[in-house]
Amino acid sequence: MEIPEEYLWMVIVGFIIAFILSCGIGANDVANSFGTSVGSRVLTLRQACILGSIFEMLGAILIGYRVSDTIRKGIIDVEMYNNGSEKVLMAGNIATLTGSCVWLIAATIMCFPVSTTHSIVGAAIGFSLVAKGASGIKWIKIGFIVGSWFFSPILSGVVSLLTFMFINKMVLQKEKSLESGLMLLPFFYGLTAAINLFSIFYEGSNLLQFDKIPLYGVFVITCGLSLLVAIGVRVFVVPWSRRKITDECNQKIDEKNQEVENATELEQLNDNEDLPDIVFENEVPSKKIRESIKDKPEVVKLFSFLQILTAVFGSFAHGGNDVSNSIGPLVAIWMIAKEGTAMQASSTPLWILVYGGVGIVIGLWIWGRRVIKTVGDDLTKITPSSGFCIELGSALTVLIASNIGIPISTTHCKIGSVVFVGRVRSKENVDWKLFRNIIIAWVVTLPVSGAISALAMLGLQELI
Repeated sequence: MEIPEEYLWMVIVGFIIAFILSCGIGANDVANSFGTSVGSRVLTLRQACILGSIFEMLGAILIGYRVSDTIRKGIIDVEMYNNGSEKVLMAGNIATLTGSCVWLIAATIMCFPVSTTHSIVGAAIGFSLVAKGASGIKWIKIGFIVGSWFFSPILSGVVSLLTFMFINKMVLQKEKSLESGLMLLPFFYGLTAAINLFSIFYEGSNLLQFDKIPLYGVFVITCGLSLLVAIGVRVFVVPWSRRKITDECNQKIDEKNQEVENATELEQLNDNEDLPDIVFENEVPSKKIRESIKDKPEVVKLFSFLQILTAVFGSFAHGGNDVSNSIGPLVAIWMIAKEGTAMQASSTPLWILVYGGVGIVIGLWIWGRRVIKTVGDDLTKITPSSGFCIELGSALTVLIASNIGIPISTTHCKIGSVVFVGRVRSKENVDWKLFRNIIIAWVVTLPVSGAISALAMLGLQELI
């Protein structure tokens, strides 16, 4: 079915704004997936962008359509527009994209890690208040979503905190931390694989026929494959890691001993041996306390690849959850233009998911470093062990929400995990001033994007 000429301009404008919004999401939100890995120096910025490009796209294709349905039909009562006012709904979705896009780009320029979910929901409310008043909004659904915004950082933080406390007791505090870590390595890999596999197969892609797999089949596939991963890690990865890490640590110990010997010789030649040491009170500022937070060399090596795996896990989850923020309203515009009805009976087209995914990838490469620095370096000191816990907790929360169909904020999940784990490592490890500014940015996101959307809707009403 061809698009009627009266709708064509709205479809074109919608595609342009949605792509820009996708770029903003890539710059602002994808940084949450790899910020901790870059901050702990496990990945370079270039490596993070390459991995993000691959797994954001996979997440968008495999699980993105579920949340996009919630965004385009779950927030606004579309039945109110199924009476000859479909053009108003199309204009409203353009206003939604505009409000979210303008605020997100502005926040990225200012290096604020804000919630794209907040932004899109606020923008949807803004246009609906102008078009139909308060009656056009599903307030119960909005309340459920708002509740998840507060619930998600706490849940994510608690999961990450419990994971870190377990690792701290079972690995970090052990005298032979390498052996303790190697013993638990198959469990961590198997758990990560199980969660990721379940999210893919449970009500999965209709393109790949995953949606036809019964629930028991999903459990069989998930448990079977994750068990194979754990066995493979135990048989192949653990012995290889033990040899590699032991050799590298021994080499570093030899180099350090040589440096100590050289330093001792220099001290013996120093004529100022008897000078008294000068000690100042409060000599160690917060910055030095942060620098003192380190993992043992063998722990760094042990958790580095595991953190990369969980970062990929988080990127996949983000692609599934947040691609909906840019393509949800776009899909609504496309469906109404094609079907001529506000009900949008068809499922989300795969090619539009890919379109949104491409925009996210481009935004990551162009602007991603700005928010990566805020999340990975400025807020707290992150090491490979704490980074693994942060990413596992936040990604698990996001993936569960994606499968249920709740558009929660990945930003809230990540920041919640970073603060919870950072605080338990040291009282001085969290930049509370920066955290306060982030909270303020979260609070103003919904009203600001809503106001911009409302203004855009007022202008569009003159055109339709």
